[in-house]
Amino acid sequence: MNRILIVEDEPRIVIFLEKGLRANGFATTSTSDVKEVTNLALTGNFDLILLDLGLPKKDGLTVLEELRGQGVTIPIIILTARDDIRDKVKGLSQGADDYITKPFHFEELLARIRLRLRSQNRNTNTLNTSPAKTTLQVGELVVDLRTRSVKLNEQEIELPAKEFNLLEVFMRHPGQVITRQQILDRVWGYNYDPGSNIVDVYVGLLRKKLPGELIETVRGVGYRLRI
Repeated sequence: MNRILIVEDEPRIVIFLEKGLRANGFATTSTSDVKEVTNLALTGNFDLILLDLGLPKKDGLTVLEELRGQGVTIPIIILTARDDIRDKVKGLSQGADDYITKPFHFEELLARIRLRLRSQNRNTNTLNTSPAKTTLQVGELVVDLRTRSVKLNEQEIELPAKEFNLLEVFMRHPGQVITRQQILDRVWGYNYDPGSNIVDVYVGLLRKKLPGELIETVRGVGYRLRI
């Protein structure tokens, strides 16, 4: 199990990240204490760091520079509301492996985390590491995560980005009831209005392109992909 250190001071974002990452098989530790970050990173107990730049007491770019200066070599992904190109260039030049601006969609972050971890495993020749899944299959329905294509009985189904992301969530958890809030978090991100009916609208659109009652409504709770 990969272990991720979350360096973030906004509680709702920490909760959002921890819920999503743990649901996808990661172990997480969170801190906003800049004095604690380097000590935790140097333990060797983590495989990747998610680093916010707007930390109290010390700028995240300074924390990044200190981590690399102390010999921390694991991937670091910056999460920040700063979208100025100069901040991005500075972060990447100081040793960040990726840079994502807030608000962000969890599925994009998850894809970038997996990419960085795969690269890290190749670079360090990690033993006994199973390759990450690139295809998901339930019955005759197959989703290719690399090409973002969907096939049913060998016939391709074209899906816009959001419908694809929604289907990916269901395909990763076949037979499991997924609440509307969980879908909002994973497809639309923590910044989306929980009172919106956007989930129901997109489930309806997706159903029109899939056979029968493949996506089942669980009244009062959410939805489930039949297996």
